Amino acid sequence: MRNPYQRIAFLGLGYVGLCTAVTFASKGFKVVGVDVDPEKVEVISSGKAPFHEPGLDRLLKKTVRSRRLTPTTEIAETGPAGCTFVTVGTPSSTDGSIDLTYVMEALEEIVAVLRDSTSYHLVVIKSTVVPGTTRAALPKLEAASGKNVGDEIGVCANPEFLKEGSAIKDTLQPDKIVIGAFDLKSATELRKLYRLFHKRMLPPIITTTPQTAEMIKYASNAFLATKVSFINTMANICQRTPGVDVEEVARAIGLDPRIGPLFLKAGPGYGGSCFHKDLQAIIHYSQDTHYNPQLLQATEQVNHDQAEQVVRMAEKLIGFLNERRVAVLGLSFKKDTDDIREAASLRLIEKLKRKRAQVVAYDPMAMPNAKRVLGNTVEFARAPDEALKGADICILMTEWDEFRRIKPKNYLALMRTPNLVDARRLYNPREYQELAFAAIGLGPASRHDS
Repeated sequence: MRNPYQRIAFLGLGYVGLCTAVTFASKGFKVVGVDVDPEKVEVISSGKAPFHEPGLDRLLKKTVRSRRLTPTTEIAETGPAGCTFVTVGTPSSTDGSIDLTYVMEALEEIVAVLRDSTSYHLVVIKSTVVPGTTRAALPKLEAASGKNVGDEIGVCANPEFLKEGSAIKDTLQPDKIVIGAFDLKSATELRKLYRLFHKRMLPPIITTTPQTAEMIKYASNAFLATKVSFINTMANICQRTPGVDVEEVARAIGLDPRIGPLFLKAGPGYGGSCFHKDLQAIIHYSQDTHYNPQLLQATEQVNHDQAEQVVRMAEKLIGFLNERRVAVLGLSFKKDTDDIREAASLRLIEKLKRKRAQVVAYDPMAMPNAKRVLGNTVEFARAPDEALKGADICILMTEWDEFRRIKPKNYLALMRTPNLVDARRLYNPREYQELAFAAIGLGPASRHDS
């Protein structure tokens, strides 16, 4: 008997869709990836990823060449796929609420396939959507396709938990799989698909209602974002307290199993495609239910204000920033990605420009994306040395390994005045005593400190 899940489809080849599609294809599944952007499809068809993600290019070339992955703009090419994953974007509306336009368009496209299908088809919404979205789509799917959910169609909410910089590993070795199903058959079929994918390495599977599955995704991102804003709040207090270092505080509290060490790294604030967007979406959803989520609002406000803390650190070192040459090392929101969406570096640069600073920036991966956003408002360097040459102050904003190799002697030799703000806590402060040095969460030395 033919396995209906040897051929699957993905609608939307953005970050989640492409990384997941490529990983399924690398496991031997026949995958059709659909995207409305012909230029993106052309790039992917050549075996090149349209964004940077460790390990993605290698798997993409392999799966495209072996024809395990077929990128296309036509949903009709999905043919007899047994399962279609919806992995389109869910951007923010102008007021911060979720925009479900792409999800609804994708479901309309699926309906056209379902009408002609004579076999059971599983529709899986992997896009991040507010609670109730999957349930609201059910009547439309049934009415337009003429098929019944639970009998001829399966529908599940199946949120993703990928981290940029480790998406391939996270897909291969997730800590959990969350399945929100309307009926037992839908849940059973999606479990079957993941069993085929993971084999003996099947992670824990949580089966629940679609609304709960959708909420789990938001709760996860909201908690992690809150943890980041919490440690940044503590860092700002530590920074004003002689003899205190937030790194030691974080290390100690992270040993408490009720807290844990992850996401307790103080810095310039979270960024990327998820945290800000998802917090805004759940805040607006919550307000629509007549509850004001003050904690989540405070999390966002702390994060937004953190760039101002970095500016103040710079001003404390050199005074006014007007006409000063400021080297910004790191533009992506974290290392191992070229993603600058909601990056703290952009918030910082905006504030530096308002202070009339002369900004020169460098990043090993994110320069093309940054140039599209910043244009000619800043100078872009071709290497860290070029950015540092003649600078009055350097602000380190992304924890790239390349920057770890810059030593105090390099800052001293290249900069006009050796001032350094370590906003990522990349360096050991004891090794930088020859520079005017400041770091997030590092309080001033007290006279009794060694």
